[in-house]
Amino acid sequence: MNSWQKRIYTRYGTWAVVTGASSGIGREMAFHLAEAGFNLILCARSQETLKQIATTLTTKYSIEVQVVKLDFSEEKAAATLEVVTRNLDVGLLIASAGFGTSGSFLNSQLEPEIEMLNVNCRALLELSWYFGRRFVKRGRGGIVLMSSIVGFQGMPFAAHYAATKAYVQTLAEALYVELAPLGVDVLSSAPAPTNSGFASRAGMRMGMTMNPLAVVQPTLKALGRQPTILPGILSKFLTYSLSPLPRWARVRIMGGVMEGMTKHQVKTNNIG
Repeated sequence: MNSWQKRIYTRYGTWAVVTGASSGIGREMAFHLAEAGFNLILCARSQETLKQIATTLTTKYSIEVQVVKLDFSEEKAAATLEVVTRNLDVGLLIASAGFGTSGSFLNSQLEPEIEMLNVNCRALLELSWYFGRRFVKRGRGGIVLMSSIVGFQGMPFAAHYAATKAYVQTLAEALYVELAPLGVDVLSSAPAPTNSGFASRAGMRMGMTMNPLAVVQPTLKALGRQPTILPGILSKFLTYSLSPLPRWARVRIMGGVMEGMTKHQVKTNNIG
């Protein structure tokens, strides 16, 4: 166990909630927290995958793992999780469930966009409120909210996805200040595109991507020490290279990049 793993367990243990735990960043978070000694509540839509992960973690690390099948696009999912975990000493929330869409905004189907809004924003809001209140009563706790480098400006051809991540980023920044005097640490992690199955669901063709491991370790190390982390060299390069430019220029550049990453030709004049 590394020194930073000892630090976060001492600060936040004994139970941690990880949403989106069946793959990508959430799955990697679960393994790192298990290694640190946390008992885990793992949440995702795929119960069988979660059970397999739980078996591996309990065998390897001798911890307790509870699996909760939830779809955070559904209205009562976050409230259900709060009730299920009410009798556990939860001290850490990793809100990594989320997904994206891409392409022309007016050609998109409204239902998936609303589902994305529910997962990326509404459920995250509810979980932050539920567990934030519990952590304040407990006297200590940590909340990690997964933002993105696209949340720092608008992004044409992924307009709504970027907007949801801007919501996450600004919420985390504010809660970092509000909750710190109450003993609760809040962190926004804003990675570059990550190899997590996101691209296929969003309909994108990725070039450079990060490994989830390169996101998780810097994120957990930064918790309790700063409000936002840009994990990995790629995240820092893509963010800092654009930061000297005016916001309108960053929007144009990101739109050009995003248009090239979508798998299908974007046609804004063919709304259907």
